Amino acid sequence: MSADSIPHKKSAVVLVDFQVDFTEEKQGSLAVPGTDKKYIMEVIDATERFVDNNLPVYATQDWHPENHVSFYTNHPGTHPFDTIEVNGRSQIMWPPHCIQGTEGANILIDNNFLKQVIQKGMDPRFDSYSGFADDGGKKTQLEDILKEDGVTELIIFGLATDYCVKATVLDAIKAGFRVYLLCDLCLGVLPETTASAIEKLRTHGADITEKAAFNHGQD
Repeated sequence: MSADSIPHKKSAVVLVDFQVDFTEEKQGSLAVPGTDKKYIMEVIDATERFVDNNLPVYATQDWHPENHVSFYTNHPGTHPFDTIEVNGRSQIMWPPHCIQGTEGANILIDNNFLKQVIQKGMDPRFDSYSGFADDGGKKTQLEDILKEDGVTELIIFGLATDYCVKATVLDAIKAGFRVYLLCDLCLGVLPETTASAIEKLRTHGADITEKAAFNHGQD
């Protein structure tokens, strides 16, 4: 597969939650294992190459209020990575992360390379792994923007494979987009849940591939 096999006018990149708080290199509060300087530079380089090949890049951004339901600090007696029930829903307790207006919420790529940033997770009552909708069902702007721009195929990568990437890909497929998941530009929280996520995405129709499948001159 080459870049030319995907019609640029109908294709786009979705960069998922490539933010300070999710990286080890930046000592983020919820760092995904393996997110070192090498990984960050690989994602930046790949993203810039897609832009050079005239593919628009849309980035999702966790943008949480301080009182967000997913923060263990807002649930006395809980600890990071506990799972509790909140209003009848299972909720993982995460360390506070990507709080609105903080350094940790910043996206790790020059905004000049991004056509649009789609913020998510602003409602304190609901988690929001997917770039398309939160757990309460409220949609972001992403689907409407992509369809208004005539996009039918998405190249998706980012963080983390087993949570926000997985949810974003599943919702993209549900919305009718063809999806290419670049698994070498994704990292997950745990090996077992990452492997399970990739298999689930494959069975739901995602094309599981790598950046080398798109001939942009990468080594």
